Amino acid sequence: MSPPTALDVNLVGVTDTSTVPVPEPLTVNGVSAWREKTAKVPTGVAAACNSDMFKSPASTLKTAARYLKTPGLISLGGGLPSPEYFPFEHLDIKVPTAPGFSPEATRESGTVLRAGKHDIQEGTSTYDLEIALNYGQATGAAPLLRFVTEHTEIIHSPPYSDWQCTLTAGSTYAWDTALRVFCERGDYILMEEYTFASAAETAFPLGIKVAGIPMDEQGLIPEAMDKILGDWDVAARGARKPHVLYTIPTGQNPTGATQSAERRHAVYKVAQKHDLIIVEDEPYYFLQMQPYTSGDASPEFINSLVPSFLSMDTDGRVVRLESFSKVISPGSRVGWIVASEQIIERFIRNFEVSSQNPSGIAQIALFKLLDEHWGHSGYLDWLINLRMSYTARRDSLVHACEKHLPREIVHWEAPSAGMFQWMSIDWRKHPGIAAGKTHADIEEEIFLSAVNGGVLLSRGSWFKPDHDTVEEKMFFRATFAAASSEKIDEAISRFAQSLRAQFGL
Repeated sequence: MSPPTALDVNLVGVTDTSTVPVPEPLTVNGVSAWREKTAKVPTGVAAACNSDMFKSPASTLKTAARYLKTPGLISLGGGLPSPEYFPFEHLDIKVPTAPGFSPEATRESGTVLRAGKHDIQEGTSTYDLEIALNYGQATGAAPLLRFVTEHTEIIHSPPYSDWQCTLTAGSTYAWDTALRVFCERGDYILMEEYTFASAAETAFPLGIKVAGIPMDEQGLIPEAMDKILGDWDVAARGARKPHVLYTIPTGQNPTGATQSAERRHAVYKVAQKHDLIIVEDEPYYFLQMQPYTSGDASPEFINSLVPSFLSMDTDGRVVRLESFSKVISPGSRVGWIVASEQIIERFIRNFEVSSQNPSGIAQIALFKLLDEHWGHSGYLDWLINLRMSYTARRDSLVHACEKHLPREIVHWEAPSAGMFQWMSIDWRKHPGIAAGKTHADIEEEIFLSAVNGGVLLSRGSWFKPDHDTVEEKMFFRATFAAASSEKIDEAISRFAQSLRAQFGL
């Protein structure tokens, strides 16, 4: 069942709620006609599929023939349980209907979507519980794979032909698999000098070490990465030169930094020079915000998204990790990877003997919401709404910083994307320095003082993956993702009070 056609969606960026330029003919409005020219969604149990089946008509459907059903075939070969014994007749979920995305509007006027056990037989859907609750392919369910393939082409339009998508059991598992596919025990990988702690902690048990790349307000510095690789001493490091870069280019966790298009092109050139695989982890890509202003002005929204590494990948060296975690639900544990056909094949082989595929219940819930209810235009409307909401939360936190924090010891920049505010503390002004206290001692004191004062922030050292380098600066991270404006203001006020007490201000 095709998504509803948008009435008048213009994605060229002429209004303050527009998103990203979309190359013709892959417009959101053109998806229905586009689907008429691509392969039909296979509806059997564990139906095999790949992205080539669902790309725009310019793609060659070279493997479509092998997915045709054999007439009269009786299969006794598989080990599939009978759906007769699945104790779920239907699942109902209530979801927002555009433009009423608020919780209140959803309660009052949301739409109840029903996934039944026999929807395919009854001709009401291309995906039902009989299929979703059974074993599946490592690529994920065909109807949802079709949606993310179309979404990838609409938003990123990868500049080479043999790219593929595969669904994953969340981005963390996709990253774990990337490490297993690309690295060997004893290897180094490159990461920003401060990065998502769980990403580093995924690498360490595999015997993989990290070389941290210095950062500025736009994230990793390409010249610094080039120097690290150019000066790499195999004997001193005890390992070959890294060939994998893990980066969070947009709303970076924990710093909130966003790489500009120019910065990404520069990073990509360094990757070409040293033959690096770029693992582009982008959970915050659609949480790009309007510029922060401290007055009452209402600046225009950003008219277009910063181009992704995938959109400039002429070599097939980018592995893009996509996620519904920050824009739909982390509990769905559904994400997807975009990369070259050869790389995706390696991921699929690994998934077949490990995670197998994401939860069928999660997949059908997302399919009902994204494909049958919202469609691509409705999903982009949701993302725009989400970006506006996070902008307001960001503004609340930055305003609280301006209102409460002592500027003589704290510095911050308003993030342009993501969920995090990164605050630099001038720890050398701490009175404990005279008593011989170390960076770690003072960070611990500030952290515990804040906790005792009733506010929890994250310590910057928690996000430093390269433990061989000395930490010269001190940071704390606050998130504006969940708390109300009132609680954000109170939390920053409490942090400011603890800082003043610690520094004797």
